[in-house]
Amino acid sequence: MRWEGNRESGNVEDMRSGGGGFGIGGGTIGIGTIVIALIGGAIFGINPLTILGVLSGGGAPQQQEAHAPPANDVQAKFVSTVLANTEDVWKELFAKGGATYQEPKLVLFRGAVRTGCGAGQAAMGPFYCPADRKVYIDLGFYDVLSQRLGAPGEFARAYVIAHEVGHHVQNLLGVSERAEQLRARAGSEAQANAISVRVELQADCYAGIWAHYSQQSKQWLEPGDIEAAMNAAQKIGDDTLSRSSGRAAVPESFTHGSSEQRVRWFNTGWKTGNIKACDTFSTRSL
Repeated sequence: MRWEGNRESGNVEDMRSGGGGFGIGGGTIGIGTIVIALIGGAIFGINPLTILGVLSGGGAPQQQEAHAPPANDVQAKFVSTVLANTEDVWKELFAKGGATYQEPKLVLFRGAVRTGCGAGQAAMGPFYCPADRKVYIDLGFYDVLSQRLGAPGEFARAYVIAHEVGHHVQNLLGVSERAEQLRARAGSEAQANAISVRVELQADCYAGIWAHYSQQSKQWLEPGDIEAAMNAAQKIGDDTLSRSSGRAAVPESFTHGSSEQRVRWFNTGWKTGNIKACDTFSTRSL
């Protein structure tokens, strides 16, 4: 992915001073905890805070002061560049629909962070908080994605950001609120989970839409980049994560969709570039 030299976003807040991060190779948060969070529906989720109390012990982290990332921080520059391009793509798409795109903030943190949705933990993976309209990422997750989950590559990392921004788009369009109402009225946990799956798959499709228009305008993808993104989608499917933890895959417990579904919906957005094609709520077959 040829991302260097492109515009960087002014919406990145760096709150990484202090904290321990993921601690790969003997640190404080192990892969078992991360996989538990993934299976629990926290990674890439609209409301990951439902299991934060278990992972964080319920304590609120000490808040750090936000500032701009260091100019020589390559990972932060990558995140800022990808975020900037999501801003450009969605701003244009919203304008075509007669609306104004309100840009999200993206917070870099290490270990723990306070959010508008409550206390956030690195073990949750990246997440979006609709209350403060911010995406939260501990960059240590990218090491987990590559080394432990088997999804390396810069465009796999870009997909993570685009998916979370997809949740922001859902929030702006009112999808998030309607989905929460449907979940509240669901007659069973399985029915509520099924709604969550449709939300997540739509965010995957929106990530594909970003990739479609991003490539049209930038021509910055290299051979293997799209495959890297689809591999990431495959690696974080509920069924794959369940099997990786030694558990049976139970579709009724899925909150994000199977590997096949996640790849298919990302691919739908990538190939069509059509927001209407991302209507996961009207289709019977996911």
